[in-house]
This record gives sequence, C-alpha cells and structure tokens, in this order.
Amino acid sequence: MGMDGDQHDRSDSIVRLIGLSRSFGQLEVLRDLNLAFGRGRTTVVLGPSGCGKSVMLKHIVGLLKPDEGEVWFEDDRVDTLNEAGLATIRRQVGFLFQQGALFDSMNVRENVAFPLVEHTDLLPETRQRRTLEVLDMVGMVESIDRMPAELSGGQRKRVALARAIVLRPKVILYDEPTTGLDPLRAETINELIVKLQREMDITSIVVTHDMTSAFRIADVMVMLYDGAIVMQGTPDEFRASSNPAVQEFLQVQSTPLTAHAGHRAESGS
Repeated sequence: MGMDGDQHDRSDSIVRLIGLSRSFGQLEVLRDLNLAFGRGRTTVVLGPSGCGKSVMLKHIVGLLKPDEGEVWFEDDRVDTLNEAGLATIRRQVGFLFQQGALFDSMNVRENVAFPLVEHTDLLPETRQRRTLEVLDMVGMVESIDRMPAELSGGQRKRVALARAIVLRPKVILYDEPTTGLDPLRAETINELIVKLQREMDITSIVVTHDMTSAFRIADVMVMLYDGAIVMQGTPDEFRASSNPAVQEFLQVQSTPLTAHAGHRAESGS
C-alpha cells in the first residue's frame, strides 16, 4: 500500500489502534496491535477464545487502558481521556455484551429508554418515540411491556441491541452476538447487524468465532492469534487464504461439535 493508501486509511477510519499492547500479569494478551476500523463498514474480528478479542473491544471504550500504544476515536485519544471525556465517547458507541445485560427489574420499554433518561434532556414524548423507533427496527415493539424474564435469549438480545442504538451511536461493538442462539435466531441477529449498518450508516466492530455469521456480515475480516494479527482482508480473501493458522481456524469452526463445545466454553467464561 502506497502513501496515498495510508492517508486514505486514516481519514476513512473512525477507530484506530496504534501499537496496542496489554498484559495481565505474565500473560501478554495483545501485542503491538495496529488496526484501523473503516467508517460505515462492518469489521469482524475472529480468533480462538482467549486471543484478546474482547480485551480489544474494552480498550476502544476505555474500560481498559493499554500498557503501551494509543487508542483513537475520530480525533480523540481515548486512552488518555478523563471520565468526562470517556463519557462523551461512550455516548457515541453502542456496546452489545455477550450476555445481553438487560435490567431484570425493568420492562422492555424502560430498558431501552434508560440511556435516554441517563444521558439526554429529551422530553418524555420524544424518548417514547425514539424507544418505539428502535424497537420497531429490531422487531420487538409488541413486547414493549414485557419483562426480560418473559423473553427468549434471542429476544433479549434484540432488545439489548435496541438499547445499544437508541442514542444513535456512530459505532456498535458486538461481543459474540450469536453465541448461545440456535441457527435461526442467530440469522436474525446477523440480518439486524447488516440492516443497522445500512439504515443508520453505523460502523460495526464484531468479535465472534461464528464463521457463518462472520461470512454473512463482514466487509472486512481480521484474524487475531496470540494477541497479534495473522490476517486481514475481505471474506473472499479469507476463504482463499493458504495461511495455515487461518485454514485451521476455518476448519475447526465449521465442525459442528467443536463449534458448540466452543460456544459453551465461551458463554461460561
């Protein structure tokens, strides 16, 4: 890639990680990671469990600080911001955690409206309209008065997604969005990720080891192994790759028994 390509890359990326390294005790989880996430694109980050994918996501919103390196969100350097600065960034980033993390004591309407109550001065009728709008986008309007305990795993995930987009973020971080869902419900989530990117021009950063999902939603795929990037490219380039680490990962993840065992292990962690 020539100089022009590099310049274009910088202006066109919304999140940049530069020389990012992070250890926990003796365990080096990320090592000198350099990665730019294209604006309005879906980047899927792949890799075996424990390779640093979720740790990387937490650095983007400042939940973790790097030992070395820089984290940029547009023109703000996230890793040096104070709490007030981080709050401003976090309002622009939706985060769909693996467990969905809805408030059990609130119904669907209250769960989705919560970020609006916390972070905006919108009038109640405007909050109500915004809440209905995002629930409609994820197909959950009819469940607006139900409690999380009354919903299936897939429905909870859709409500959590509605809550993640209610502040109209520029970026959504998805941590294993299809884990624990059957293929039909997983496909619903995949469709929603694609739909939100199209309709809201959202930049999606998706951490997963679900290969079906990855190939379905990705504009760009990145594979991490041992805290470093093994490969970065389009889904077609990944399919055609002769890189042994990539080949092995694709084969292991497309074996149903292994995939399910991996899912169980991941969701238990």
